[in-house]
Amino acid sequence: MEKIQFCLRSQVLDYDENGSRFWRVEEKEAAYAPGEVAVIIVDMWDRHWSAGATRRVEALAPRIDAAVLRARRAGALIVHAPSDTMKFYADHPARLRTLALEPLPLPSIADVPDFPQPVDTQGGGSDTEDEHPENTAVWRRQHGAIRIDGRDLISDSGEEIYAHFAARGVKFVIYMGVHTNMCVLGRSFAIKAMRRAGLGAVLARDLTDAMYDPARPPYVSHREGARLVIEYIEKFYCPTIDSGQL
Repeated sequence: MEKIQFCLRSQVLDYDENGSRFWRVEEKEAAYAPGEVAVIIVDMWDRHWSAGATRRVEALAPRIDAAVLRARRAGALIVHAPSDTMKFYADHPARLRTLALEPLPLPSIADVPDFPQPVDTQGGGSDTEDEHPENTAVWRRQHGAIRIDGRDLISDSGEEIYAHFAARGVKFVIYMGVHTNMCVLGRSFAIKAMRRAGLGAVLARDLTDAMYDPARPPYVSHREGARLVIEYIEKFYCPTIDSGQL
């Protein structure tokens, strides 16, 4: 089967003609066999405690579904990871398929430090007046606009997901969903965890969002705050792609 081609965007420190440091955008081509590629959809819940987050997820979900359909057709493994909702999916074929393998602890191969983030998320990062207190678990399931196939996996456990990656030979994990500065980086199945396990990770930069309130530093718009977090990931954790590459 033909390999899937990617253009990976990172940022690296360089020196200009005056000898001053700056961040330079760097793009590299990469190609993987379909069986080596997985997509993880992070915490795209049906509802969020933040009204602003719920609204943005609502807009994002159909676009993620379209990208997932293309990735599945190309042969990539699709993992739906709506944390804290496994009871809802207890009898779903994709959940039962996930549980067919014993969980496998993630190895610690690579050193992945924690770097200070570019936006302040004290108070939870919501940019709206909300009905529910911070971190109230109002979600039940993944957003219904993102279709789940019986060939997919459903899990919120890094060890469950890694067991399938090891069995399949996954080397390259594409992340989409929310939120870049929280769950996409920090969950047990997230970018940091898979990078520590020695896998390649990449963020679909047009299929994600950040939790950020413009009333907090660095006092920029929500859109700008989300952009700063994407650039932070490109600098310190992994490259990004545009979902049109799928």
